[in-house]
Amino acid sequence: MRSADTAPERMDLIRRFVTPGRRYLRLGGSFLRLSGPERELFVRELVQAAGEITPAELGILFEGGWRERRTASWLVAVAGRTEFRSRIGELLLASGGPYGAAYCITLATFGTSADADLLCRYLDRYLLRPDLGYDQTFPLSTLLHLDAARGTDRASRYLAAGGLWQQWSDAMPGMVRDPQEYRQVVDQLCSFASECAELFARTETRR
Repeated sequence: MRSADTAPERMDLIRRFVTPGRRYLRLGGSFLRLSGPERELFVRELVQAAGEITPAELGILFEGGWRERRTASWLVAVAGRTEFRSRIGELLLASGGPYGAAYCITLATFGTSADADLLCRYLDRYLLRPDLGYDQTFPLSTLLHLDAARGTDRASRYLAAGGLWQQWSDAMPGMVRDPQEYRQVVDQLCSFASECAELFARTETRR
């Protein structure tokens, strides 16, 4: 952890990147309900923030609470900062609460076998933990998304009859969503992240 001397800097970063327009809340998925000028503004400001924030500043946000980490993860996804892959993987695997969706989306946006590896590490660990009421559907649905995008089949071993998914979901009656159906939500979130990443790339090229 950083020293208390960085607290003013962290608060400034929160003011600049996390709270404008309730960004940290909208990045939970409610932005999918935006349309027209409001959506365009949200996208433009998110892309601008991804270009302005430095790697050091992202590191500070990743050491903060879930609001800061969610925002930082999305900014990493938009800017394609793959150097943060290991940090994202660490935070996902630490599973400090049911806020891992942003990490999953970032890994899906990177879209490589290394990112699928991190999702599998999470599933291998936490599908063995029915005592944890976190939503394991999201990482599995993200792996399904990556399989479709990459032409792979890594999710099938979890979904096989008697496999880890069935074991976990049987122990969590009434709390489980179908990962195949929920993949539609993941697809929408990933599509939005890719849209922002493409705009970011075009913006950076013009600079």
